[in-house]
Amino acid sequence: MKLEWMGEYRDVVEALIHYCNIYAGVYRIEKMEFRGITYSYAQIQVLEYLLENEERNENMSSIAHRLGITRSNFTKIINRLEAKGLVERIRMPGSRRDLCVCVNELGRTLYADYVKGVLQRHFTPMFRDLDKLSPESRAIVRDALMDAMGGGRKQNEPKPE
Repeated sequence: MKLEWMGEYRDVVEALIHYCNIYAGVYRIEKMEFRGITYSYAQIQVLEYLLENEERNENMSSIAHRLGITRSNFTKIINRLEAKGLVERIRMPGSRRDLCVCVNELGRTLYADYVKGVLQRHFTPMFRDLDKLSPESRAIVRDALMDAMGGGRKQNEPKPE
């Protein structure tokens, strides 16, 4: 059966499916190791977003949404990171309920080590290809990926022209 619905985009869709399937297969597996601490891609992504959150000041629900995971999965990952000694929960001043999850020095060191390897193996080749595109074209690629996953834009955020 000829699948015509993808038209001229078949090669892009196939590459996206291939990437997603490989990534889904290893996303939760704690196969990476640093100083005797094993961790998964899911855990390193949460660590990364927590580090980025130091400047953004988002709540934990917003971080989970940006990652595309449920709040309960986010909490489970935070619990694992805390058990590994990579993050700490800190009470917000003046609030009994609000907690901030902060990456500690060991978590920062683990993340820095991870970045060295992943940058060289995965992202440097991809960035070389993306450098061939204008910033506007990269934004179009980003939006196409977000739209394919059910729309990652904020509800009232217009699509760039």
